[in-house]
Order: sequence, then structure tokens, then C-alpha cells
Amino acid sequence: MAFATLFATQPVRADTFVLPPADVDVVGQLQHITAHRDETLLDLARDFDLGQQEILLANSEVDRWLPKENSVVVLPRRFIIPRAERRGLILNLPEMRLYYFPDLVETQPAVMITHPVSVGRMDWETPLGTTTIASKQKDPSWRPPQSLKDEALADGDVLPDVVPAGPDNPLGRYAMRLGLPGYLIHSTNKPYGVGMRVTHGCVRMYPEDIETLFDKIPVGTPVQIVNQPVKVGWLAGALFLEVHPYMDEDRDKYSDFMQMVLNVIADAIAESGTDHRVALSGRAIRVAIEEQNGIPVLISR
Repeated sequence: MAFATLFATQPVRADTFVLPPADVDVVGQLQHITAHRDETLLDLARDFDLGQQEILLANSEVDRWLPKENSVVVLPRRFIIPRAERRGLILNLPEMRLYYFPDLVETQPAVMITHPVSVGRMDWETPLGTTTIASKQKDPSWRPPQSLKDEALADGDVLPDVVPAGPDNPLGRYAMRLGLPGYLIHSTNKPYGVGMRVTHGCVRMYPEDIETLFDKIPVGTPVQIVNQPVKVGWLAGALFLEVHPYMDEDRDKYSDFMQMVLNVIADAIAESGTDHRVALSGRAIRVAIEEQNGIPVLISR
């Protein structure tokens, strides 16, 4: 698999890609940098627009808090586009990543924008399904629902009825309300939690990411929330596989995870419209399943 190697100290937030043709699913490049002792993996994740889980899974041998001086850090910045309609917003929960497909602008190429997000934890799941951006608000106040007040009270804390806009507001400066009652895509005052299952069902973004998207996404934009721990996609006639850890509540559903992966691969080949047989690498598939590091790997010979 080809990749770009980057040895630099300056952050590169290349989060916008030219949208490939419908029969191409893989975008971006795997990158490498050298870390310094004063940079944690979480610092690098934010600098390069990655989520916490993304960078930790891609660098399981690197200490998240004290990387060795000049140790090589993988930046997993190659993505397989989720299997969904390429319009509006796609949110893939196991991947904890959002994909935005802006409406076409005359004389300009179609693009795709992608950012890491946080989603609901196991006991406060982010719901699946199709909805829309129902409204948007800058500098919102936060009115915690009674369920959160009760949870806080059980932990010895008391939440106010209203948290005004400001640095202590967990919604940050930008909020986009979904058509699903009670759920938002919003900024955060705890950016290092981006890329983890830490919310009560809402979708959190880095403050700088939602700031750039807020004016671009119109009210009424469709939103598809999907659950795809396994993604398969094509690039130049080659087949790639991207595996993420499935969500804890799906443990029974994916008890035979290997078979599920093989089914997704078979579906991708069948839907490709090609008549030729695709020779697959069993070893590459097994390694991708074992590592589940979210990095697309070549599985066709």
C-alpha cells in the first residue's frame, strides 16, 4: 500500500479531499512523523485532526503520554468512505468520524470533508438512522435534561438549570441540533475527549473543526448515522479493508466477527459490477481483523 511519509513538526490539517468517482472509495494517505518528548499522542491527534482512539490504535507500541524522542508515529489519514449515500453528513459510530459532502459549486470540483468526533457511551448510545440538521446556534446556552441532573446528583454534583455561553459550557461555541429530539452535533470545552465514547448521545467535535463547518452546513442538510466497524473499498481496481473495534453493545451481534468481515467483502465484490474473480489475501484479511487499527490495508492480490 502506498503512503506519504511526512517528517515535519508543523501540523497538517488536510481534512478536505477531492471527492473521487463513485467507483473509488479510498481517499487520503498514511503519514509518518517523528515525535518529541514534549508531545503526547493526544497532542499530535489534535494537531493532525485525528481522534484519540484513532491515533492510539495506529500506534499501539508508542507510549501515549511519553513517546520516546524521535519515535515514529503513524498518522492514520487514509480513509475508506462509508457505504452510504454520498450527500450531506455521514456519521460512522464505531469509527467515530464524520464525513461531509457539500453541495456542488459550479466550476469547482466536488469535495469531501472529514473530521473525528466523540459519540455516545454504551449506556447513552447515539441513535442510528437518517435525520437532518434541524437548527444551528452560535454561543448556545445548555439546559441539562433531568436525566443528566439525576446522574450528576448520584455522583455528588449538582447541575444548574441553565449553563450560559462561555468557557464552562460543555456545548462550546457552536451547536447544530439534529431532527432527533435531544441530540446535537456540537463543540466542546474538553477537546481531548474527541475520538472517544464519552458523551450522553450527542456528537462532539474539536472546536476548530465545527467552527469551519458551522457556516458551510445549511439547515435541512441530511444526516446518515451508520454502524460500520468494517469498511471495504476500491482504489484503482484494488480492494482495501478497514477494520475498527466494534461497539461493546454489539458483542453478541458480531460473535462470529470473521464471518461478518467476509460477508462485507463478498458484498463489496458483488456490488462492484465486475465479472472477474478477485483474488484475495487471506493473510492480509486475518491481520486486519486481529489488529483492528482502522488503517485501510490492501487485501486483493
